[in-house]
Amino acid sequence: MTADLPGLSPFIQPSYQGWFADAAWDALLICDEFGKPSAQLATEWEYNEDQSAATLTLREGVKFSDGSDFDAEDVVATLAAVGEVNARFADLEFDVVDPYNLTVTFPQPIPTLDLIMCEANITSSEAIEADKLDSEVLGSGPYIYDAAASTQGSSYTLTKNPDYWDSDTYPYGELVLKVFTDSTAGLNALKTGQIDGILGDASTVEEAEGSDMEAVTLRGVTTRLLITDHNGEKIPALGDVRVRQAMNMVFDRDAISEELYRGFADPAYQIFRVGSDAYLEDLTEDPYPYDVEAAQALMAEAGFQDGFTLQIPFFEGQGHDLLFPYVTEQLGLLNITVEQVNLTGPDAITQLLSGEFPVPLWQLGNYGESLQDIKDYILDDGIWNVSHQPDETIDGLWQTILASSGDERVAAQQEINQYVIDQAWFVPMAYPDGFYLYNPDISVPTMSDFSALHPLLRDFQK
Repeated sequence: MTADLPGLSPFIQPSYQGWFADAAWDALLICDEFGKPSAQLATEWEYNEDQSAATLTLREGVKFSDGSDFDAEDVVATLAAVGEVNARFADLEFDVVDPYNLTVTFPQPIPTLDLIMCEANITSSEAIEADKLDSEVLGSGPYIYDAAASTQGSSYTLTKNPDYWDSDTYPYGELVLKVFTDSTAGLNALKTGQIDGILGDASTVEEAEGSDMEAVTLRGVTTRLLITDHNGEKIPALGDVRVRQAMNMVFDRDAISEELYRGFADPAYQIFRVGSDAYLEDLTEDPYPYDVEAAQALMAEAGFQDGFTLQIPFFEGQGHDLLFPYVTEQLGLLNITVEQVNLTGPDAITQLLSGEFPVPLWQLGNYGESLQDIKDYILDDGIWNVSHQPDETIDGLWQTILASSGDERVAAQQEINQYVIDQAWFVPMAYPDGFYLYNPDISVPTMSDFSALHPLLRDFQK
C-alpha cells in the first residue's frame, strides 16, 4: 500500500487500495468492473420499482472471525452505524422478517442501489455495541486479521479463513500488506522480492518493466481540484464564477500530461470517464484554454485581483509530490496563496471530507457508471462535495434522472456535466495512466475494480 490505513474500523476503510477491507469483511453484494452485482452475504435481492428499497435473503451458516453467527441483526446494526458517518446510508428503515430475510428502505430513490449494496463492510452487532471496532477486526471475509503479526502503520498480516464460503477465489494462505509511502522504497521492495506488487506511476513504470516486472495499465482517475465552496460561504471569492474560471485558465493541461505525467496521461476537460453516459464526446477543445493574462483580467473584473489564501490538504502516497508544487505555483499567478496542510493518522480522511478544506486536490476515480460520479462529487450530499452546498439546477436535473430512464436519463447527466463545466465547479487537469506493478511469479488475470484504480484482492491468482 502506498498509504497507511486510517484505522481498523470497517467504517473508515478506503476503497482506494482497499485490500484490507476486501480481506477482512464481506459486503451484502459484490460488484464487478461494470458495477453489476453478484451474491456475497446476500444470496437473493430484489428492489422496489423506484429503487428506494432492497429486500434481501442472507447467506446462512456464515460466522465472524470471533466465531459468532452472522444474521440480519448484524446487517441492521452495521448499516445504522455506517449511516452516522456516510450520508449514503443515513436515515434507513429496516423491516426484519426473520434472521435471514429483511428489507432495507432508503429515504429517497437511489438509481445506483446496486453499488450501495456492494459498499458497506458488514461487521458484528456485538462488536458495534461493545465499541470494539477501533481495536479489533471482526469480519466474515476470506482472511482473518493477525494482530500479533502486524504493526499498524507498517505491515498488516491476514491469514486465510478456512471456513470461508468462497475460499477457492482466494488461493493464497497468507496476505501481508506493507506500507511504502515513498515510491522509490516501494519499487525497490518489489525488485528485491520483499513484496509481490505495488501501485506505480509514470515515474516508476519504466524502471519496473526494465527489471522484468509486469505492469497493468489503468485509466480510472481524473486529476482535479474540487471547488466545492461555489456559493462563497467560506471563501467569498469562490462564489464568483469568474474566479473559478480563472483558476481553470492558469493550468496548462497539455504540459501537465506531457511533463508532470511524462506523457502517460491525456489532458482532461471534464471529470467523467470516457464512454460513460455523462461524458461529452463533442468536448474536444479546452473550454478554459491556458491564458494567464486573461485569467488575471477575470480576477480583476471580479474584484479579487489581490487574491486570497487557500488551504489544500496533502496526503503522502497519493502521487501529489510533483503536482502539488505546480498547483501552488500556478495559483500564485492569481495571487492565490496555497497553504499545504499535511493530514495523517486515523482522523485524516474525516478531516479531508469535513468541509474544513473547500478545495481538495485529488486524483479521484471516474466510474464506469457516471451516476456514481454525480452522487459522489456533484450532489449536495456527495461525499467529495465537501462543502455540501445545494444548487437548484443540479437538484432539478437529478429529479429528472430519478424519474426517467434511457435517453432522457443520459441527456440529464450530460446537462449536469455541461452545467458544472460552465460554472467551473472543478479544475480538471489530466486523465493519468495508473499502473499496477507486480512480480511475474503471481498472476493478475482480471481487473474487477469498478473504479479501475487497481486489482482487487480476488484478482490475484497463482
